[in-house]
Amino acid sequence: MKRVIVILSLCLVLILAGPVAAKTTFVSVGTGGTGGIYYPYGGGVAEIWSKYVKGVRAVAEVTGASVENVKLAHKGETVIGEVMGDVAVAGYNGLSKFKGKKHDILSMAIMYPNLLQVVALKKSGITNIDQVKGKNISTGSPGSGTNFMAEVVLKALGIPLDSFKDSRLSFTESANALKDGTIEVGTWSVGPGTSSILDLSTTHDINIISFTPEQTQKILEANKTYSSVDLAGGVYRGIDKPVPTIGVWNVMICQKSLDTDLVYKLVKALYEHNDYLLKIHPSAAYTTIENAVKYSPIPLHPGTIKYLQEKGIAIPEKLLP
Repeated sequence: MKRVIVILSLCLVLILAGPVAAKTTFVSVGTGGTGGIYYPYGGGVAEIWSKYVKGVRAVAEVTGASVENVKLAHKGETVIGEVMGDVAVAGYNGLSKFKGKKHDILSMAIMYPNLLQVVALKKSGITNIDQVKGKNISTGSPGSGTNFMAEVVLKALGIPLDSFKDSRLSFTESANALKDGTIEVGTWSVGPGTSSILDLSTTHDINIISFTPEQTQKILEANKTYSSVDLAGGVYRGIDKPVPTIGVWNVMICQKSLDTDLVYKLVKALYEHNDYLLKIHPSAAYTTIENAVKYSPIPLHPGTIKYLQEKGIAIPEKLLP
């Protein structure tokens, strides 16, 4: 009799829970490794959506970052992806690592700019990017935007990819490998003040390699989504003066087929609760409706367009899907 009562109780719970579960939309956010900004930023976005968008339960997932996020969103394995602008363009047009296959993605929001940060220990004596030849370095984990950007930059500067040993490590792994001497140069494409470099600079004297004006010009000619920008002095211990480097904007992408009303609600919540995201990382200050149209590297999703037009923002023709 007790067993029958338990079974009937469970059935009642399932019956009552059924309609609620059916109305829940699960949204996964493809981020990156835990040593960068993508993961905490994506976690904050997921919390906003779960709290403020009725019927949505969102979660941030650790991934290989930009290149993998484009592929996951295209296949439907994640709904949203955090991606560097150059990778978004390549995925949308089927270029480079996407090997001629155009991916079904659209821009949802602009996040913040990444800065290329090429790091060596000061004691190594490495001060110019040309010195990576013959060295053991890390251009970032496979499938990441860092790896994508590093290879574009090195090719633009005439540095063959087979002229050095590439360990292809995550941010945290690169910092640890620099500490123990298993690599001599590590590469980050990330917002300034990332935790893994901050941690490294507290225990070791570091040098962030700058680019000469001539090198910068070659890089900008190789990829139109890049810009010349300075990493401000004082962000990391021992780096007191601005460091000339390369920047690229990050974009939040989504599946092209995603429901317009859903994207509208997600974007509305993202912008209207950006104050919460700012508490997680100051880079969220760049996540504005104005920047969405100013810096989006690929066309916007209709749900985003609906919200921006509602706020009086004109949409350039090039951003219409």
